[in-house]
Amino acid sequence: MNGVNQAWVSYGYDWGNNQYQYRKSKFIQILNGIHANGGNSIRIWLHVEGQTSPKFDSQGYVTGLDNDGTLINELKEYLNIFVFITLWNGAAKGSTHYRLQGLLTDTRKLQSYINHALIPLVTALKYQPALGGYDIINEPEGEIIPDQNGNHCTDTHFLHNSGAGWAGKMYSAHDIQRFINWQAEAIRHNDGTTLVTVGSWNPKSNTDQHGGKNLYTDSCLRNAGGKHDNAASYYGLNKPLIIAEFNQVRGGGWTIDGMFLHAYNHGYAGAWSWHANADGSNTDSFTTQEKGMHALKGKTDTSRGGLVNFHI
Repeated sequence: MNGVNQAWVSYGYDWGNNQYQYRKSKFIQILNGIHANGGNSIRIWLHVEGQTSPKFDSQGYVTGLDNDGTLINELKEYLNIFVFITLWNGAAKGSTHYRLQGLLTDTRKLQSYINHALIPLVTALKYQPALGGYDIINEPEGEIIPDQNGNHCTDTHFLHNSGAGWAGKMYSAHDIQRFINWQAEAIRHNDGTTLVTVGSWNPKSNTDQHGGKNLYTDSCLRNAGGKHDNAASYYGLNKPLIIAEFNQVRGGGWTIDGMFLHAYNHGYAGAWSWHANADGSNTDSFTTQEKGMHALKGKTDTSRGGLVNFHI
C-alpha cells in the first residue's frame, strides 16, 4: 500500500445526506495527486463520532445509514483507488460522542447499527474492485481505561502513564474488543474476502513485544465478543476438511456467496450446500446455491487450495 490518510475534508460531515457533493472537489484533488505520484491507496473516515451518519433514533438505536439515503452511492462514486474505510474515531470526544458511546456499551444498540447500517453498507460495496477494506475504529486507546484489572486480554496496567485515555478514560478493553469483534464478524460474514483491521494508536497495544501487549489478537477479540470466524485449522485435523451441509436460509445472517468464499479463504477443502432438490423450508433454492458456487468460479489461488488437478 502506497498512499495517504485523507481522513476528512469536513470532520464528520463528508458522507451521506448529500454532503459529498460539497466535498467532492477536494477528495478528487487528493486522489489525482496520489495517482500522479504512483500511489495506490487512501484511508478515509466515515461515521467518525456519529455526527451525520449513521441515522440514529431518539433512543440511540440505528435505523439506517443516513437520513437522505445517499451515502452508498457517494462512496461508489468515490471508489477509484484502494480505499480503506475507517468507520469510527476513538481519538476524540466531541458533542455527538454519546451516540458512539451507546454502541460501545449497549450491545442492543450495536446490533442495531450492524443490522441497519453496516450490513447494508458491506453488501452494497462488496463487489467494488477499489474497496480496500474496513478499519473498525481509529485509535480506540484514546478512550480506554488504563490501569484496569482483568485477564490476559483485558488487563490494561501495561498502559500506565503511556498516554492512553487522553480523550477520556471511558471504556474497558473488553468494551472495545467486543465492539471490534461484532463488526468484524458481520463484515466477514457478508463479504468473505474484505480486509478488516483496527487503527491502533501505538505499538504498545498491538504487539506482545517490547513490553507491550496486543489487545487485538483474534483470540482476545473472540473472547470479548463471542463471535467466531473459524478457519479449517481451528479443528486441528491433519487432513482435508469439507463443509458438507450448509445453507443461507439458516445461515445466521451469512449470504450464500459469503459462505462459499469463507470456505475458500479459510483453508477448507470444499463446500457443498444443502440441497439441490430444494424441497423443504430449511433449504435454499437451487438458484441461490448456484450463486454460491459461482462466487468461486475461476478462482485459482493454489495457496488456498483453490486449484486442484483432478484426473478422471
